[in-house]
Amino acid sequence: MSSNKIKFVWENKICSVSNPDPNETILNYVRLKLKKTGTKEGCAEGGCGACTIVLGELKNNTIIYKAINSCISFVPSLEGKQLILVEDLVSKNGTLHPVQDAMIKYHGSQCGFCTPGFVMSLFAMYKNFSSYGNENIKDSISGNLCRCTGYRPIIDAAKSLNKVTGSDEFYKNKKKTLHLLKKIGIENLSLKNGNKKYFSPKSINELKKIIQNNSNSIFLSGATDLSLIVTKERKEINNIISLNSIKELKFIKERNSNIEVGAATSLIEFELFIKKYYPDFNSILKRYGSVQIRNLATMAGNIATASPIGDTLPLLLSLDAKLVLQKKSNKTVLPLKNFFISYRKTRLKKGQFIHSIIIPIFKKNIFKAYKISKRIDDDISSVCASFNLEIINKKIKNVKIAYGGMAPIPKRATNCEKILINSIFSEETFKKAEKKLEKDFAPIDDMRASKGYRMEIAKNLLTKCFIEIKKQKLIRLN
Repeated sequence: MSSNKIKFVWENKICSVSNPDPNETILNYVRLKLKKTGTKEGCAEGGCGACTIVLGELKNNTIIYKAINSCISFVPSLEGKQLILVEDLVSKNGTLHPVQDAMIKYHGSQCGFCTPGFVMSLFAMYKNFSSYGNENIKDSISGNLCRCTGYRPIIDAAKSLNKVTGSDEFYKNKKKTLHLLKKIGIENLSLKNGNKKYFSPKSINELKKIIQNNSNSIFLSGATDLSLIVTKERKEINNIISLNSIKELKFIKERNSNIEVGAATSLIEFELFIKKYYPDFNSILKRYGSVQIRNLATMAGNIATASPIGDTLPLLLSLDAKLVLQKKSNKTVLPLKNFFISYRKTRLKKGQFIHSIIIPIFKKNIFKAYKISKRIDDDISSVCASFNLEIINKKIKNVKIAYGGMAPIPKRATNCEKILINSIFSEETFKKAEKKLEKDFAPIDDMRASKGYRMEIAKNLLTKCFIEIKKQKLIRLN
């Protein structure tokens, strides 16, 4: 049974919307339909944070608060969640929320345009952590840009929350909110608005039925890239199938020396898990967009988008990852290195979807990954590089090297690998391997970097990898 209504909790009640426009962003819905204008539009691509809102999600009988970019999230994604806007933080008697109060006391606002977004990012941090240090403060606001304050007073305001005692209105209303979220549950959605359709199944079996009758649909998994078709290209997406409500696709398992990650698992969940296996993978994910982006984005979405500068892709290539692809009841396993055909073209067939990603655990290997971009936080790569080496008695027994931003697809550096494998681990060997990068790649000039810069950086990152391994010391900028 499918519903043509989305239901969500807002202002302590259940709201229902019949057949909303599947292409309408939450930002436009909030500003134009709900008439709440505190949430702002700055960039319409999830890069500035002025549009930040918070969604409360039911998980294990509690509420997880997620800051998201409302400018690149579609209205149907509100289904089964609690919507929290900056206006909702003020209590009924007019008392400001501790986060709002801190921003005023520490002069965290000047022109004010970005302030609601900062407040919502800090509100999510306030609800999800019990103490607030430099790391989680800076991570929480990494997706919010301000051109006035210089950030110091905002960080001071965030640190002052450590002194706050007592509970806020959301804590006091938690039981009621939990009751309302449970009352809604999550239903199979089947929405139709004009010539646009939106499906959100809650099981793989239901997904297969929908695919059978709607084979020309576009799969949505996070939508942090897909939504730009609407917000930046000003086009319509007529048929969408969302994978975000399928619990069977939300998992992380470790078995048989592999990690398997479900297609609907958010990057924020994966980054916490992967740190104990590959710390550099975690470090790259920390710079993948922002918390707002990673709360929604998925690795499967990053793979299916097939961008040559997708940050997870060179890392997965060097780790020899495989994809589990599903069509109807048939599952096939395909090495990721064989998945990309040409610029944003993949081997994914009509009606086929990514079920999961399998990542081998190389316990004896050394894994390194580096991202070069114009700024540290919330920026797109100029070059991303990843190195996976097995070294025994100063000899390189196995090596896999991959780069993003160097070709029309994320790609292994096979000629470079041939020089290194079965060679002595030495500076001379790596210098020879550097030259082979010129045979592996022919980068282009674009707005992020010149081809010459990209090649020089690619070589330098190979050298950096060698030096870090030799000196057993990280050479990193914080």
